[in-house]
Amino acid sequence: MSMHTTPVDAVHAWIEAVNDADADRLVALSDARVEIIGPRGSVRGAEVLRDWLTRAGLTMQASRTFARGTAVVVHGRGVWRAPDGAVLGEQDVASRFVVEEGKIAAYERFDDLAAALARAGLAEEDEVSAG
Repeated sequence: MSMHTTPVDAVHAWIEAVNDADADRLVALSDARVEIIGPRGSVRGAEVLRDWLTRAGLTMQASRTFARGTAVVVHGRGVWRAPDGAVLGEQDVASRFVVEEGKIAAYERFDDLAAALARAGLAEEDEVSAG
């Protein structure tokens, strides 16, 4: 592993970078070919990640974390904000991550925990922490 000792540490650092809107740190924590998977398909690369961070205006508050091997799922509250800080939306979200060599190789958001766990090949018993 590179910067972070476990896949969970890498994911929590990545979420912190998202919450701080720190694109440089986010890119440094991600694989050069990071895959961002959304409802309209998937895209790859650092520039796409930078664009996503700017456009999304997302902050995430983790409440539960599940992990096994390179798969990590974080469940919590997502808040989307306009550039002026106004809240555009808020909902419970589950995020699936793939961590390779200490860096985020893939990120995918789900509206419910069960779907994220199923996609990651994880289950309730893979819960590792409450945040």
